[in-house]
Amino acid sequence: MSLFRNIVFTAVIAGLLSGLLMTVMQHFSTVPLILQAETYEKAEPAAAHSHSHEATPAGGAAAPAADHHHDAEAWSPADGAERFIYTAAADILSAIGFGLVLVAIAEAFGGFGGWRRGLMFGIAGFLTVSLAPGLGLPPELPGMPAAELGPRQIWWISTALCTAIGLGLLAYTRSAALAALAIVLLVAPHLVGAPLPPSHETDVPMELYARFVNAVYATNLVFWAVLGALTAIVREKFRAGEDVAVRPAAGLGAR
Repeated sequence: MSLFRNIVFTAVIAGLLSGLLMTVMQHFSTVPLILQAETYEKAEPAAAHSHSHEATPAGGAAAPAADHHHDAEAWSPADGAERFIYTAAADILSAIGFGLVLVAIAEAFGGFGGWRRGLMFGIAGFLTVSLAPGLGLPPELPGMPAAELGPRQIWWISTALCTAIGLGLLAYTRSAALAALAIVLLVAPHLVGAPLPPSHETDVPMELYARFVNAVYATNLVFWAVLGALTAIVREKFRAGEDVAVRPAAGLGAR
């Protein structure tokens, strides 16, 4: 029970700190770009609504206008403090969940053994969750076209699983056959290809999109590196306490 509690505390502490760091980085890097892109997203429904009003015959169905009305009613956090709080909550909860996964995997392979190995686990998390899926499904700004959600989720999860297994095989096995299997797993999702949107037309400038993609990958790399290192440091602190508690108990048993 003590081991489970310490693992949870490790993920909570590391996730809280790295999640807050991620929120601050996003506040100064990706959030301004998202707000800028939202101006293009809001302009598109207005244009579509105007076009539909002129082209739809009397008595005809105005589907674009109905879609626009639905989007206008959709809730979103207000800019400023409300957006920052919701972003921080999402980042912290995600970081705690990722921290639990890192600790569980590390414990299954004998523990972190220091912050450097934790850093390697974090970078592996970045490759698995951010970079590999992003090669087929790069980060998207508001107002950009996208394929249907279901196929995208299936491809993203499959790519993340294949990448995680492939990296694990390369790191923990020495068999040539397993190494070849790892390469196949790393490459296979990208040979299949991610679902594509029916059209790539968008009013969002490509320069803005390129800046956003770079900012997302940069912030995610820092986040995962910090999460991995912090998780290893905190876990080793708790492990030292566990060892101190076990030694006196063993001594009492010997008496």
